[in-house]
Amino acid sequence: MTEARFKGMGTFTAIWAGQMLSMLGTGMTHFALTIWAWQLTGRATALAWVGVCAFGPVVLISPLAGAIVDRANRKLLMILSDVAAGLATAAILGLYVTGRLEIGHLYAAAAFAGTFGAFQFPAYSATISVLVNKSQYARASGMMSLAGSISGVLAPIGAGVLLGPIGIAGIMAIDLTTMLTAILILVFAPIPQPPPSPEGIAGRRNLFREAGFGFRYIFARPGLLGLLLMFFFFNVNTNFGFTVLAPMILARTGNSELVLGSVRSAAAIGSVVGGLLLSLWGGPKRRVYGVIFGCALGGILGQACLGLGRSLPMWAVMGFLGAMVFPTVNASSQAIWQSKVPPDLQGRVFSVRLMIAQIGTPLSMLLAGPLADHVFEPAMRDGGVLASALGPLVGTGPGAGMALMLVLGGLLGAGAALVGLLYRPLRTVEATVPDHDTIPAAPPVGASTAVARPRTA
Repeated sequence: MTEARFKGMGTFTAIWAGQMLSMLGTGMTHFALTIWAWQLTGRATALAWVGVCAFGPVVLISPLAGAIVDRANRKLLMILSDVAAGLATAAILGLYVTGRLEIGHLYAAAAFAGTFGAFQFPAYSATISVLVNKSQYARASGMMSLAGSISGVLAPIGAGVLLGPIGIAGIMAIDLTTMLTAILILVFAPIPQPPPSPEGIAGRRNLFREAGFGFRYIFARPGLLGLLLMFFFFNVNTNFGFTVLAPMILARTGNSELVLGSVRSAAAIGSVVGGLLLSLWGGPKRRVYGVIFGCALGGILGQACLGLGRSLPMWAVMGFLGAMVFPTVNASSQAIWQSKVPPDLQGRVFSVRLMIAQIGTPLSMLLAGPLADHVFEPAMRDGGVLASALGPLVGTGPGAGMALMLVLGGLLGAGAALVGLLYRPLRTVEATVPDHDTIPAAPPVGASTAVARPRTA
């Protein structure tokens, strides 16, 4: 099994590299289309709706998607998710080059890709659990965060450099090429299916009843539920501010693509540094503290202090410091879940985990745009109702209202994380919820003593 796990780590690394390349292409497209949408509409609401359309389907169909992940070939589902994202990009590219692209097309493409993306997270996360040893869960999760961080560094820079020579169409063509590379790696990667666990066998029902299994599993474990509720309140508050980050910077800099790209790159460099440090360090011994204190620190530095800034140096420094802590947050959380949940249940449980943690995010995004355009921005204009009281804090004029939203969202998010310390089942989740490998494995169907082994897809 050790040799198999060693080979599995090699397979995971190959998949990771392909996904990192694909995320780079996707990030470049997202950056270019963000600039296009802001120049077209000049409103935060338009950008917020793109996020809502992308997140909404993920939240709504996650339980059903998780049940399908546990039943189906996980490699095939990851491939289909990447193909769907590629089709959405190809459609946007076709509309753009023919001069027919409108903001509504971005909403439709985001919803389409998001629907298939609901399968990606549970399938990818569950695949890690059968490829690498438990001792490597945090490191593998750190690599996942590092992939996103590296693409976050290079995507704004690459898009900024290439927008002039090849335009948005050329950037989307690069995106399609990187997606194809990631898909080909998945096609040839040997990915085992997990052996059955006692809980997995007991939970077998029809598809819709299995979709509800994740809720029953999590609600029966107060520590895991507490961890999710902490993320729910953290995400609701921080996404309220983060949704308007790009329009805030564009509004305060006269639509400077260079400044926006520099801030995003600085934050992504922070994530890279955090991911590298995590890879060397391995994460905190008490992983739940890595989650709680990391969220609190990230909310204060990466949002509240960033909102207080009024120029590139402050934005870049706070973005870097805030982003540096989140690889530890994500890897610590992922390691807890992968250690506690049997691999053959992770599709159902992880999809519900995603749903509970993110269910408030679309609503938060949906409210952020109109509140920015119609409440906070007018209130922070010169002579606005909040300008005299809060102007010394975040300034006045274009972008000041959105900066105030960042400050409020970051402080409330940090507070939500620290409140988690008061809930004992959350603080002690690592001790009170047993690791899945301490539960005896179920024998394969038709045998009484043989050890079930993974199947290779």
